[in-house]
Amino acid sequence: MARKIKIFDTTLRDGEQSPGASMNLKEKLQVAHALSDMRVDVIEAGFPITSPDDFEAVKKIAREIRGPVIAALARAHPKDIESCAKAVSYSWKPRVHTFIATSDIHIEKKLRKTREEVLDIAVNAVKLSRKLVDDVEFSCEDASRSDFDFLTKIVGAVIEAGATTINIPDTVGYAMPEEFGALIKNLKKGIPNSSKAVFSVHCHNDLGLAVANSLSAILNGAEQVECTINGIGERAGNAAMEEIVMALKVRPQIFNAKTSVDTRKIYIASRTVATLTGIHPQPNKSVVGANAFAHEAGIHQDGMLKERMTYEIMRPEDVGIPSNQLVLGKHSGRHALAKRLGALGYAVVEKDINEIYERFKKLADKKKVIFDDDLLALVDEKFAEMDEIYSLDYINFSSGTKRTPSAEVALKKDKKNLRASAKGDGPVDAVFQAIDKITRVKTDLEDYAIKSVSSGKDAMGEVSVKLKHKGISYCGRGSSTDVIEASAKSYLNAINKILAYGSLTKGRESL
Repeated sequence: MARKIKIFDTTLRDGEQSPGASMNLKEKLQVAHALSDMRVDVIEAGFPITSPDDFEAVKKIAREIRGPVIAALARAHPKDIESCAKAVSYSWKPRVHTFIATSDIHIEKKLRKTREEVLDIAVNAVKLSRKLVDDVEFSCEDASRSDFDFLTKIVGAVIEAGATTINIPDTVGYAMPEEFGALIKNLKKGIPNSSKAVFSVHCHNDLGLAVANSLSAILNGAEQVECTINGIGERAGNAAMEEIVMALKVRPQIFNAKTSVDTRKIYIASRTVATLTGIHPQPNKSVVGANAFAHEAGIHQDGMLKERMTYEIMRPEDVGIPSNQLVLGKHSGRHALAKRLGALGYAVVEKDINEIYERFKKLADKKKVIFDDDLLALVDEKFAEMDEIYSLDYINFSSGTKRTPSAEVALKKDKKNLRASAKGDGPVDAVFQAIDKITRVKTDLEDYAIKSVSSGKDAMGEVSVKLKHKGISYCGRGSSTDVIEASAKSYLNAINKILAYGSLTKGRESL
């Protein structure tokens, strides 16, 4: 019988620590719902002690999400643990995840303590956590560079103190698959009480081996894998959840292991995280990249036409990638729209359907054909909006090879109409400068990206921007058949986030 591997998703904690990937509460809830729909086992919702915003986000997710365990991170400090336990206490399955470094370089250079002091801190942290919650995970930060005998000693001690899950991180992506698998095997074999805890791994991708190390650990007895959607995270990122899950599904004869993840929800989750963070997978990214199921070479196309399995080891529909087929027209009704969105993996309530339907009708007037990706863009835009401080009324612009680009922008705020004009290096720059004049928010444009949502000359353009304000990056996005309008929407979306969440400050800690 296949072993069950628990999927511990840390997109909302470690993943959010990618530079510029910070999400507000509404966005975190959207991701949490996507993860719950996928049936992941554990959602690490945040790091409560770092800020009031993070505490509230964990608390809200714990209250609202049902199904997965809701975990949060805490250093091995009493205040951290108490804050963490309080935030997750609203969940029906709360977990405190506490940690301390165990490698000599961290103990001596960062913590400036002795091994004995670290051992005492770890045991006391687990004991305190167990007084507050029943489910306690302990992580040995930088485990892959730790002395094996000390690692064995501290893991045995924290299990005795009440830890129910032991996490062995490859914090700096240093390990090789063979040695990391051996580490898990030898720890489980060498610790007398190892059977009393679930063994977990958390691998980083500095050498591109996070998934390989995680899979090696599974082969050697790991029962939980910590990972993120699209592999986002600190530095080079974490192990990509979609790659681990699909590797187990595609090669059951190798791993004799399975997960509870509904793989048909992978694409929606990937798209949601990419849209909210502004960090999109590269085209050749496995499983969810734009080219993951594309076949251009003639010999490949010939084989595909004869038998799909000649060049595909999994089907696009297995991970929920839409066929991009023509689905709806201008005469389609609300019921048809709701049914198609449901087939694409979105459970949209009636109130939202009505608003999406109005946008759909406006789009149908501009486009002759509507594709699945067009619908997904409409949904993304709807869920991207919060209580807007500024909304776009209209834009007018002029540009040419022998004309200085200029733009007039009209925004609405508190039922007031505000207008400004500006010139720029191009029409997009002119629009952005006009918006700056109205909002008076000083920012630096870090990134601007545009892509076609679907096919055809009348395809929708999807624009994402990243603005830096007071040292913090904010992502914005917008879509339209007019790329200048899409640019204005994305820029204004980021400005609204700055105005709504500009006081956000975050600490960072990584496993």
